[in-house]
Amino acid sequence: MELLNDDKVIDISELFKIFGDSTRIKIINVLIDEELCVSDICNKINCSQSAVSHQLRILKSSKLVKYHKEGNLIYYALDDDHVKKIFELGCEHINEI
Repeated sequence: MELLNDDKVIDISELFKIFGDSTRIKIINVLIDEELCVSDICNKINCSQSAVSHQLRILKSSKLVKYHKEGNLIYYALDDDHVKKIFELGCEHINEI
């Protein structure tokens, strides 16, 4: 594998920083298999709506989570399979330790 340039190193570093928060990991975990609205996410991870909303903004801006509206509700899902793969590889690694 070739050596990454500084811009790519910074981008990858920033990506992994996003995975460095336990609430964001919990949100990613519950979105692995289904779309959920904020209140459902809150119930599943036992966290306040303001905390979940704040973390969802970070996940959206990092392009790890996407959303769509249905009436008054906004549903969130993982942006693509790469997010799921990164999460699953992290789980695999932890389980081997």
